[in-house]
Amino acid sequence: MPELGYALSSEEHGPDDLVDYAVRAESVGFEHALLSDHYHPWVRRQGESPFVWSTLGGIARETESLQVGTGVTCPIKRLHPALVAQASATAASMFDDRFFLGVGTGENLNEHVVGGRWPPHPERLAMLEEAVGIIRDLWTGEERSHHGEYFDVENATLFTVPDETPPLYVAAGGRRRPPSWTTSVTDSSGPRRTNRSSTRTTVTAPDTVR
Repeated sequence: MPELGYALSSEEHGPDDLVDYAVRAESVGFEHALLSDHYHPWVRRQGESPFVWSTLGGIARETESLQVGTGVTCPIKRLHPALVAQASATAASMFDDRFFLGVGTGENLNEHVVGGRWPPHPERLAMLEEAVGIIRDLWTGEERSHHGEYFDVENATLFTVPDETPPLYVAAGGRRRPPSWTTSVTDSSGPRRTNRSSTRTTVTAPDTVR
């Protein structure tokens, strides 16, 4: 039987409304919800863009069974992956195994606010791979240092971590295959989930997107 999910659009609604919509979605039988995460909305007339990590805290307090996650967070420019690791670990602790982290490479329009050049897609994909590794390492709760091509982490330990590691999904779409560090799926029948090394890819084939 298919699961039903609800889209919580941070670009169009403020934090209090998003919490209310999540509660209503749970009450009518939706099983999971995706909360979009951007600094800017897609167009100005949408009019909103709250900090989703604060909104998630409200949703966690007001829901009981709804699976909730970011759809998606970009952990490579606006936010350092070590901060995303901490924020997501805290969210997962509050949700009691109902939280999942969705990540992607981001868009210039939504994410390019802290200066510097906006990397081309192949470079952002490499940055995302490194960022996912950092996040997963820090989720262990052990002290970690990392000096990679794009990111540095020095003697970092997450002291607040959930009992169970949350699922981590990497967004992908279109005719190109997902990166080699995930399992790739392209199927015109619709979105599918795959799993390799605890990193999951949600792939939507071109025919399912209009």
